[in-house]
Amino acid sequence: MSAHLVPRDLDDLYATPPPWDIGRPQPAFAALAEGGAIGGRVLDVGCGTGEHTLMAAALGLDATGIDLAAGALETARDKARRRSLTARFLRHDLRCLSELGETFDTVLDSLVFHALTEADRAAYLAGLRTVLPPAGRAFLLCHRGPVDGGAPHGLGRDRIRESFTGGWRIDSLRPAVCASTSPLYPGGVAAWLVALTRVSGSPADGR
Repeated sequence: MSAHLVPRDLDDLYATPPPWDIGRPQPAFAALAEGGAIGGRVLDVGCGTGEHTLMAAALGLDATGIDLAAGALETARDKARRRSLTARFLRHDLRCLSELGETFDTVLDSLVFHALTEADRAAYLAGLRTVLPPAGRAFLLCHRGPVDGGAPHGLGRDRIRESFTGGWRIDSLRPAVCASTSPLYPGGVAAWLVALTRVSGSPADGR
């Protein structure tokens, strides 16, 4: 999931199911889908084995998942076939979103943002502005930082707010739980669920 890892390392992450690969959508994202918050063309960034992409496809939406882990993408495609769902899975670097040459109405980011290095996070955010036009929405599920009682590699509320200033409106930033198969977190991992809307006024908007 972490974009700073080379593809071989990413494939190693899925040699056995990682703790975030729970075989179903994360409950926080499933609730968004049930509530009608996810719509239009959907991009699932760091899609892994595709549960959130397929969740969007099951809603009848145009769904694309991207990841660098080739093995995880093959698993995702196999899930789509077995579930008779239509979804697109691309091996693509999330640091280069502009190279997709497409725009989307909704972007889903499950446990990617907090795992990036500062440099990779900057590249990711720059690309996110190109694939989400004004009024597009993004939903992030990320681990809370140790200050907030969460995972050691998470982010604090202030750090998230600082990341989404010009060109973004934070609609909500609330505590959530990331389901995990790890015995270290039997009740799940403390997380943030962030809802964002792209607004005009940043250079990427051409305005």
